[in-house]
Amino acid sequence: MFTAQTSAGIDYRARPGSGPALVLLHGIGSNADSFAELLPLLPPDRQVIAWNAPGYGASAPLGPDWPVAADYADALEAFLDRLGIDRVTLVGHSLGTLMGAAFAAARPARVERLLLASPALGHGVAPGGALSPAAQARIDDLARLGPAEFARVRAPRLVCRPEENRQLVAAVETGMSQVRSPGYDQASRMLASGRLLEDAARLAVPTDVIVGEEDIVTPPEGARALHAAIPAQVRGRLTEVPAAGHALYTQAPLAFARAVAPQATPVA
Repeated sequence: MFTAQTSAGIDYRARPGSGPALVLLHGIGSNADSFAELLPLLPPDRQVIAWNAPGYGASAPLGPDWPVAADYADALEAFLDRLGIDRVTLVGHSLGTLMGAAFAAARPARVERLLLASPALGHGVAPGGALSPAAQARIDDLARLGPAEFARVRAPRLVCRPEENRQLVAAVETGMSQVRSPGYDQASRMLASGRLLEDAARLAVPTDVIVGEEDIVTPPEGARALHAAIPAQVRGRLTEVPAAGHALYTQAPLAFARAVAPQATPVA
């Protein structure tokens, strides 16, 4: 069971355990609580940490108006240092893949293994320049619609066959309705300037990639490009999950859990 905790401005969820911690990094429209249903499927002896990224939940936003992935990686390092956690298995979903890859590329000694799920490649915009249209639309839509309507409109795109999976859509919508400025705006700018393929090429830790076959937000071809960009000596598995969309650990939690801990047998 997760417990809610806070450490120097970072709000997070934790389950005690042993071994290198499993650290879960949520996506741009989500939060730490979204991993709660996944938790029982993860190895019961492992410590699990899910943070609310800066500007999410009760976590304080970052200082820069336009942070880059390395800024979130620095915040993650400071957070882990405060918790006394030295070495981790790092799991990033969507926007969290940009944070996770930036952290692992710069600090390979601290990462036992990296899993990049539903990877957001980033738009490659120079920080401070004109935002990519997709990132600008995110910021504008949140300001125009408000969080609840913003989530209602966007959530169905994250689930494969949303009309058949209304409970899953509702779960995604609940998490997305909690996004707020300036945290979401900062994350949108980071997404605009993200260059995941470049960070992937610098990785020196074992790295796997997983994506839903029906993901229309970060389609499988992006995951394939990412997998190919990882150096061969540390390139792990590429898993494409059938009948799953972008909200991968919500729609296919067992497949996701197996990717997180391939040596373990998750609880069915």
